Amino acid sequence: MARKRERGFPPAAEPLPVPVVDNHTHLEAIAGVLPDGVADPGLIGHLAQAERVGVRAVVQIGCDLDSAAPSVAMAEQHRQIVAGVAIHPNEAVLHAGVRELAPDGLEPDPAPRHEVPLAEAIEQIAALARADRVRTVGETGLDYFRAGPQGRAVQRESFRAHIALAKELGLPLQIHDREAHADVLEVLAADGAPEATVFHCFSGDAEMAAECIRRGYYLSFAGSVTFRNAEEVRQAAAATPLSQLLVETDAPYLTPHPWRGQPNAPSVAAATVRALAETKGADLTEVCSAVDGNAESLYGPW
Repeated sequence: MARKRERGFPPAAEPLPVPVVDNHTHLEAIAGVLPDGVADPGLIGHLAQAERVGVRAVVQIGCDLDSAAPSVAMAEQHRQIVAGVAIHPNEAVLHAGVRELAPDGLEPDPAPRHEVPLAEAIEQIAALARADRVRTVGETGLDYFRAGPQGRAVQRESFRAHIALAKELGLPLQIHDREAHADVLEVLAADGAPEATVFHCFSGDAEMAAECIRRGYYLSFAGSVTFRNAEEVRQAAAATPLSQLLVETDAPYLTPHPWRGQPNAPSVAAATVRALAETKGADLTEVCSAVDGNAESLYGPW
């Protein structure tokens, strides 16, 4: 019998043997994706639920102008949160007024989507990134899912500006890479990657993982590593040394199997850590200790 389609959050996981950090989440976005009738625990509730299952802290990502300043404020008000800020590659296209980014089959809006020019938007991000509770620049990178030649050029410009900012501030860089693996690696090689570089929600195969590992980058795996059609991502996870491994939720997106399609939350990182340990054939306690230690090394103490 098919599993009844659920609409709420996945059930609470068994607590992890060693607490871990959710390397990438969007707490401000969770309430907006909840179906009617599903209660939102709120920020305090999500942090408490995460702590109960062994997700001790989160990296809250504000990747547009609307979410960046609130993400910094969250981090300043709650000890379990540090922030990352950036202009997402798709947002960069909209700040530049390029008309290529539009839902499949639909004409793009003829007017620019954002009034703030891209250079000014990046300046605002750079100012926010100087706050003590901002511990990473991201997510930035390239997203070729819908962008055409003009959009891709704008994304590359924005990506390079974020790389320079991360190096100027001595912060790790969190990368968004969608259908752009070769070009992301090329830009990082050409400009010189920051000392610490993280591929958020790694989506490449084992060959790409090997190149990232050779370069010293960290690979962060989300619930997508459990998807039935993600065998290449599992192979990449299996090949990633514990010393370069991170876990994330990307909440409220990418909820792991068997809850795919339901809203995600930081507490669900506990399920993904277990899936990673199984994929790697490694001891769960050892995996938890490694990913938590890597997060602490990257972002400093919470």
